[in-house]
This record gives sequence, structure tokens and C-alpha cells, in this order.
Amino acid sequence: MGPEYLIAAVVSVVLTIALELLVLRTGLFRRPAYWLTMAIVFAFQIPVDGWLTKLSAPVVLYAPTAISGLRVPWDIPVEDFLFGFSLITLTLLRWERALARRKAA
Repeated sequence: MGPEYLIAAVVSVVLTIALELLVLRTGLFRRPAYWLTMAIVFAFQIPVDGWLTKLSAPVVLYAPTAISGLRVPWDIPVEDFLFGFSLITLTLLRWERALARRKAA
């Protein structure tokens, strides 16, 4: 078993950014509201994910060989933040795309 979770997380971020910059071009990354949204998401993710992944009594277990081993803060695998970025950003990009199509129709 290799670092599948880490690789998938990094690939998800790269593909998400590439989709926005090369295909959709919504300008989402230039909006302060987007970055405020991400800060709010991560502010809620930290206590919830921290509780789920705490090493002292984990609810969710990761195979040590599947992740990087880097955990910040409260034992949260860094990969969780990468996937969180991709999930929220892709949702907002789809929303922006739908709004643009609705305005064009």
C-alpha cells in the first residue's frame, strides 16, 4: 500500500485549480468572498475533523502508509484540508457555471 490518500488529495487540488484557471475562468479565486468562505469552512472543519481524527481516541482511522503523516492542528491529516478545498471549490465553481448559463439563457 502506498500514499494513495495523499496522492488523491494533491491531484484533486491540482485538477480543481486547473479547471478554474484553464476551463471555467469564473474569477472565483480573485473574489474576497471566496477566501472568506474558505476561512469559515476551515474554521468549522478544524474542531470537527480534529475530534474525528484525534490520535488519543480516533473515530476515523487512516492507514499510516496511505497518508503523509503530517497532521495539523489537533492531529488532522493535512490531506483532509486538501480534499476540503477541492470539495468546496468545485461546488462553488459549479454554482458559478450554473448562474452564468442561467443569465445567458
